[in-house]
Amino acid sequence: MPANILVVEDEPAIQGLLKLNLEHAGHRVVCVGDAEQAQRLMRQMLPDLVLLDWMLPGQSGVQFARALRRDERTRQVPIIMLTARAQEEDKVSGLDAGADDYVTKPFSPRELLARINAVLRRRAPQRTDEPVELAGLRLDPATRRVWAGDRQIELGPTEFRLLHFFMAHPERVHSRAQLLDRVWGDHVYVEERTVDVHIRRLRKALAPTGHDRLIETVRGSGYRFAAA
Repeated sequence: MPANILVVEDEPAIQGLLKLNLEHAGHRVVCVGDAEQAQRLMRQMLPDLVLLDWMLPGQSGVQFARALRRDERTRQVPIIMLTARAQEEDKVSGLDAGADDYVTKPFSPRELLARINAVLRRRAPQRTDEPVELAGLRLDPATRRVWAGDRQIELGPTEFRLLHFFMAHPERVHSRAQLLDRVWGDHVYVEERTVDVHIRRLRKALAPTGHDRLIETVRGSGYRFAAA
């Protein structure tokens, strides 16, 4: 599944290489040259992943990573450090700052893509095309189909995304605001009651096979996918 990737890199040649390879792999890419530009852009829309150079003009990549992890809004955005600093203590510093992975220059584009996919599978599984099977349901993002056993369940696009997110994060309680950010998208201005409408539609679609019971309401908190 295509991901929105923000590249924070001040060398134009490396920016171009990353953009070419990532777009060839199907991702959507925006490149900026420093942390300040990245901060301005992320106020408008959160990316699915940040590729972050360490040595940047002004604020360093490590400082920027720490700032992202301190902010509740950006805390969950996956970060991959991309840098020429290859010493063990540098890697430890980058990971301690909040990076999910650390890739040294020069790098193999194929390896970098594999690392990106691995981080997305771990941190944002709803952004991948890997099928999910849980509690008697099978969801295939590539074909946009859901089955309960041999029976296909018809879902609208929003209900499909909602179920994919729930199945990728089972047993966790998600508030309506969190669901709006992660399923509808950051800075999409719709009312929180919209979530309730789509939850009802999802439960109605799952009811014929009895799987509507998996979508639990947690009073005062939000909703949970009960996989047990």
